[in-house]
Amino acid sequence: MDEDGNLQISNSNYNGEEEEEDPENNTLNQPLLKRHRTLSSTPLALVGAKVSHIESLDYEINENDLFKHDWRSRSKTQVFQYIFLKWTLACLVGLFTGLIATLINLAVENIAGYKLLAVGYYIGQDRFWTGLMIFTGANLGLTLVATVLVVYFAPTAAGPGIPEIKAYLNGIDTPNMFGFTTMMVKIVGSIGAVAAGLDLGKEGPLVHIGSCIASLLGQGGPDNHRIKWRWLRYFNNDRDRRDLITCGSASGVCAAFRSPVGGVLFALEEVATWWRSALLWRTFFSTAVVVVVLRAFIEICNSGKCGLFGSGGLIMFDVSHVEVRYHAADIIPVTLIGVFGGILGSLYNHLLHKVLRLYNLINQKGKIHKVLLSLSVSLFTSVCLYGLPFLAECKPCNPSIDETCPTNGRSGNFKQFNCPNGYYNDLATLLLTTNDDAVRNIFSSNTPNEFGMVSLWIFFGLYCILGLITFGIATPSGLFLPIILMGSAYGRMLGTAMGSYTNIDQGLYAVLGAASLMAGSMRMTVSLCVIFLELTNNLLLLPITMFVLLIAKTVGDSFNLSIYEIILHLKGLPFLEANPEPWMRNLTVGELNDAKPPVVTLNGVEKVANIVDVLRNTTHNAFPVLDGTDQTTGTELHGLILRAHLVKVLKKRWFLNEKRRTEEWEVREKFTPVELAEREDNFDDVAITSSEMQLYVDLHPLTNTTPYTVVQSMSVAKALVLFRSVGLRHLLVVPKIQASGMSPVIGILTRQDLRAYNILQAFPHLDKHKSGKAQ
Repeated sequence: MDEDGNLQISNSNYNGEEEEEDPENNTLNQPLLKRHRTLSSTPLALVGAKVSHIESLDYEINENDLFKHDWRSRSKTQVFQYIFLKWTLACLVGLFTGLIATLINLAVENIAGYKLLAVGYYIGQDRFWTGLMIFTGANLGLTLVATVLVVYFAPTAAGPGIPEIKAYLNGIDTPNMFGFTTMMVKIVGSIGAVAAGLDLGKEGPLVHIGSCIASLLGQGGPDNHRIKWRWLRYFNNDRDRRDLITCGSASGVCAAFRSPVGGVLFALEEVATWWRSALLWRTFFSTAVVVVVLRAFIEICNSGKCGLFGSGGLIMFDVSHVEVRYHAADIIPVTLIGVFGGILGSLYNHLLHKVLRLYNLINQKGKIHKVLLSLSVSLFTSVCLYGLPFLAECKPCNPSIDETCPTNGRSGNFKQFNCPNGYYNDLATLLLTTNDDAVRNIFSSNTPNEFGMVSLWIFFGLYCILGLITFGIATPSGLFLPIILMGSAYGRMLGTAMGSYTNIDQGLYAVLGAASLMAGSMRMTVSLCVIFLELTNNLLLLPITMFVLLIAKTVGDSFNLSIYEIILHLKGLPFLEANPEPWMRNLTVGELNDAKPPVVTLNGVEKVANIVDVLRNTTHNAFPVLDGTDQTTGTELHGLILRAHLVKVLKKRWFLNEKRRTEEWEVREKFTPVELAEREDNFDDVAITSSEMQLYVDLHPLTNTTPYTVVQSMSVAKALVLFRSVGLRHLLVVPKIQASGMSPVIGILTRQDLRAYNILQAFPHLDKHKSGKAQ
């Protein structure tokens, strides 16, 4: 399957709208099996630049005999060591994320700062064409570096990385997403892309970088140079890696916005599928370490030792000095901001979805086309940022304002640009600066007449266009800052239009506009509210911010999915939603299993030839193990054995000359619990002789004796909730009545089997209107 075919299939259901008819008119007792074809699954998804085979992750504890013995024999010292190492790794995740975030900020501010100083020098001499050439040339060079690194060295470093992290924490193994090369390209590429003035932020990439750090720490380093310390091997499993990556994603948000509580809530609300109180504390600890690191470097930079970094503090867009006053009449404009945010956010998601599909067609033409696309966007961005300020009229400086006016430096709220002394260009103040400074300027308070309505309209229109065409090019990119810029523009416009009819400052209207558009596009509420409070340091904004976020999310949800969910569907990642479709209550897991091929089972003591045949002719990750052929006792389900464990048995030649059960000590001599936790399923490396084919293997000690099972009469909706909540990879279906001669297991359900789109391929009558609505 090619990339375009995969995108078309995966996107056919992205709107997620429900049918209008009541799906519960049919009872479970009625025959629903009007099959057109068997239940098929295509474990392929677009990861980076190519379609990759997607595997699920084993979050379930494999309770075999080895695990049980290891658990019983652990001393208090070993348990304490394990817990202590968890907290140590959480601390290191926060430490390294804070250091790298500081490095990125320093690099971006200095590179962009010297570029803007050079441009300002030529503008001050009225050499505008020279300034344009330097501005455009520097941006093209920085974009070229970022794009070439992504295209030729780490395609998975493109984009924000948040949808892939969300998929991983949902139980999907996304290949090459958390490698060392990906992390390095993400760091350098983010510096280049943001310093180039592209309409993207470093917030999303920082979340990905934090997750990469967590993954690398958990596995002991890059794949080819791993540290083989014994204590690190305890973390070489999917469960502990999931917890670390959750800490990494929260640390990334904290480092981006300097928002520790917001980072924890972002991980809880947006990316994590599975959560518990112990993980909450470790995540909060990681973000606290990030804040300490950032605070330490900010103190150093305040003394002037960081070049052009400036003297900013932990609060990025401080509006704490503004007196927040609002009355009953202000509820109307605040409501309008929320409604506009929901409508514009959903419209932005819809248009960006179309742009991403177009970019996919362009990117399929080859690597050089990806580079040319990025350079074209950079050229258009540079020309607009430099040229559009010439359309604005010069405005006189207000002598009552304490700030310097006009300014010609790297930053400043009143850029002189082409204006005479005593005048400033309000559009150049917003465009000819870094994105962070643009947000600070448009959030500025007690400056009601600083920006004209025409300049705000130009700014809003430009960043709507740039926000659509920039995301999707082959560079690390984040969505947070572009959406903040767009939202703050229409918020400030509404505040300007209200004039004296409102008591709320125009800068606060810009804050509310940014929050509403983010809620309308990303559909976050709680975490977003806390992030904006920590960004602006004004607790008095809490009531109206909550009100705006709830309205924007409600309006946006009535149109389409969030932007990250749309990207998940575009890439074909088999993400399991929290809420089952209503029609899933009308289908049982037994009926769903009937649409699948027969389950492949193994005996408790199995012949080597049969194991080799099963591994060679199937791609299943696990197999039920059955015991007993006695007419009186019947057959029983002993458990589930993983494919990786079968491969390990064959590689270690753990064979028996006769068909018998092994003793407990025999398996402990050959295998360790830590060794079995490693994922190793490359059957191609195994060579078995003809004489070994006739030997036997006792599978009992390696079998998970407590797999999750469901009765065949359970609804698919209920099974989906169980599968997602526990983080399963396999769910065994057992018969409702165990009759003599009947197998104790009738099938296995996996992630692909429970996806709504795959089910509807086999049972299209269940939701007759859905495919028509999604087109």
